[in-house]
Amino acid sequence: MFEKVLGLPVHVLVVHAVVVFVPLLVLLALAYIVLPRFRSRLDWALAVLAVVAPITAWVGVESGEALQARQIARGFSGEILDKINEHAAYGEVLFRFTLGLALAVILLLVATSGHPRAPKLPGWVPPVLSVVVVGLGVAALVYVWFTGHSGAEMVWGNTYE
Repeated sequence: MFEKVLGLPVHVLVVHAVVVFVPLLVLLALAYIVLPRFRSRLDWALAVLAVVAPITAWVGVESGEALQARQIARGFSGEILDKINEHAAYGEVLFRFTLGLALAVILLLVATSGHPRAPKLPGWVPPVLSVVVVGLGVAALVYVWFTGHSGAEMVWGNTYE
């Protein structure tokens, strides 16, 4: 399922979605936190991104594992396999940070919604959730960089020398 689409590895296609949706989730979450008067305009987009970003990160990990298994079956070993394993480890951490970020964003949306069905929470909850969202957002951006850079180095590393 995660191996090929239209003859291309799924991983090569889906990583572009991860590179767009995870930073966009972080950016919109920060806007939601620092611009409270625009929350009613941002909340729906933020909720959608909180679902889409971790899904793309998960598909990136799964498709990467399928591609990794294919490369091992083709005889990849040694230094290149070490680089693939490092890239895979970064991708796994990125997925975990993105999932945590998405959950924190959803909790923040509920805590600040003012909806009658939303539980009445103490006043300290939204600021604490905001700090958690910012921290996880920074970590997710760092791992988008680490993961993307390590993958690009494997593919394009010696091309322009």
